[in-house]
Amino acid sequence: MLIGLIRHGLTDWNAVGKIQGHSDIPLNEEGRRQARLLAERLKEEPYHWDGLITSSLSRAKETGEIIATALHLPLLEPDDRLRERAYGQVEGMTQAEREEKWGVDWHLLDLGQESDADLQLRGLAFMEAIWTENRHKNLLVVSHGGFLANLYKALYQEKFTERIGNLSLSVLQREDMDWAPLLYNCTKHLQEKSDCNLKS
Repeated sequence: MLIGLIRHGLTDWNAVGKIQGHSDIPLNEEGRRQARLLAERLKEEPYHWDGLITSSLSRAKETGEIIATALHLPLLEPDDRLRERAYGQVEGMTQAEREEKWGVDWHLLDLGQESDADLQLRGLAFMEAIWTENRHKNLLVVSHGGFLANLYKALYQEKFTERIGNLSLSVLQREDMDWAPLLYNCTKHLQEKSDCNLKS
């Protein structure tokens, strides 16, 4: 089984550095363009995809709808386990606003945000369920940067730590009991010069 993990396209809040969390912020036109570019790339690659599932937040759903339509893939029901981390009081705030109110270590305070541990458990539960229920299918999954970063940390510890880009693609293959990374955080469809070699 292959899973293609995708971060949703750009939003206006992404563009100005506001934390979104569970706030349901739509894609902007650049985000829609990014989704179309990834869809064109996926048409040309050898992977075969059987369906697509997204987070229940609109920025992920619309990203998935654009890709699924272009690739003629069925859309599965959105899954709440794929939602971004809940950020509590800091949602809607830029880095400067967060630091002005709570200092540079704001992320260490209890401001209603979901913990790394809880987010990782949610991500691993999704991966196990998707494997159990769809083990003979290859699925694309559209989620969120914070969620995906914590999923990769749960799966691979500190091996992959770079920021997850909008419309990045990572491909994981199930091998025995583990998920082997074939591609990580690749955005070559958005850049003229990028080879997306997987780190060893």
